[in-house]
Amino acid sequence: MIPEEIKQEIRAIVGPDHVLDSELNRFGYSYDASFVPLLPANKPDLVVRPLTTDEVSRIMVVACEHEIPVTPRGAASGRTGGSIPLKGGISLALDRMTRIIELDLRNMMVTAEAGVRTIDLYNHCAEKGLFFPPDPASWKFSTIGGNVAENSGGMRAVKYGVTKNYVMGLEVVLADGAILRTGGKAIKNVTGYDLTSLFTGSEGTLGVVTRALFRLIPMPKRRGTLQVMFRTLDDGCRTIHTVLQSGVVPAAAEIMDRTCLEVVSRHRKTELDPEVGACIIIEIDGDDDAALETQTKRIGEAAKACGAVAFRAARSEQEAEEIWAVRRGLSSAVAALAPNRIGEDISVPRDAFPEVVRRIAEISEKQGLPIAVYGHAGDGNLHPSILCDLSKPGEMERVHQAVDDIFAAALSVGGTLSGEHGIGITKRPYIASALGDIGVRTLKAIKAALDPKGILNPGKIW
Repeated sequence: MIPEEIKQEIRAIVGPDHVLDSELNRFGYSYDASFVPLLPANKPDLVVRPLTTDEVSRIMVVACEHEIPVTPRGAASGRTGGSIPLKGGISLALDRMTRIIELDLRNMMVTAEAGVRTIDLYNHCAEKGLFFPPDPASWKFSTIGGNVAENSGGMRAVKYGVTKNYVMGLEVVLADGAILRTGGKAIKNVTGYDLTSLFTGSEGTLGVVTRALFRLIPMPKRRGTLQVMFRTLDDGCRTIHTVLQSGVVPAAAEIMDRTCLEVVSRHRKTELDPEVGACIIIEIDGDDDAALETQTKRIGEAAKACGAVAFRAARSEQEAEEIWAVRRGLSSAVAALAPNRIGEDISVPRDAFPEVVRRIAEISEKQGLPIAVYGHAGDGNLHPSILCDLSKPGEMERVHQAVDDIFAAALSVGGTLSGEHGIGITKRPYIASALGDIGVRTLKAIKAALDPKGILNPGKIW
């Protein structure tokens, strides 16, 4: 526990109303959106809610002096336990840091504090015709500090990339309280090591991101939505390859297997064509209707050549919403099928997508666990969802084995443990398999150089 005199020192920095230590408040900051029953329950000793970078710096000075663990926290929307305070200490909640500092229209850049919600940043920029593309599924409540910490992606990554592709500079408070500013508005910058990239995706283990500078792009003037049905998932994947090779890069390309379609069909009380085994929902964008028509034609030709059984182009915003509702409702529909759901996040080369899905089906059969597969087909990012009942004897062991086998399948084809959720707690056991001993040793050396006392988000990544 943190001694009362240190609590008083921290209260003097942020004000007594922003230092929480009741049992209820501590419990509220002990978990995130990851699957809690598979993770240890750890309450922080103290919840601290700073307002400014200076306050964060002063808190870190105190924490460093007394070697108190500090776990940065945004909206706790992460899926791998990244904001769970494994070692107790301080849960550093950045939810009060919600200012959008500057929207630079001439340079097409925006500066915002870590607690700004993704959707608010998006809307603020969109009002001026500018586009911030990263769109994690949690974008209505996730924060940009968390996005930077996890290098979040989303459905539009196939065309527009992920968070790191837009971060131009960061303000970071280091473990000893020093304030580091990286990058800037210059488009080209090869001055020394790329510190901006180093902190992006570091999961709060190297420093506390308090402010970020992002580049923006012009907002697309037109968008279109397509829905394509296939007999097999292989046909759907071949269509994506063909479309990309034709020069059309969709803004999004979401794929769902037969299990997912059956789940959504039951949830929405609709009929599912028995010959349909997979579905791809595609978003296209461009400057005018002619650009959308050209893309629609090419995608339609590719889908037909690859054996599509149905092709639908939305003719109105309402119809587009109906199509996307299938994908958006998938997570809740899948979750309703079983008492527990374990969602994973692997990324594989696009050409390995069908093979890995087949191997997941084999894992499902072997372990006797239903596994629904959906994901971002355009960039090879799969989200297998294991449906289970952890109250059953032996179920936990089968789930763990299924997860082991899924990660092994991804790594065997040159894939990764995570496409957008990060490593956190849940994937620590697999990090050496993914990076090798030298890779892990290098990460630990960087950590030791920046955080020699090991107080920043301890217990994460390895």
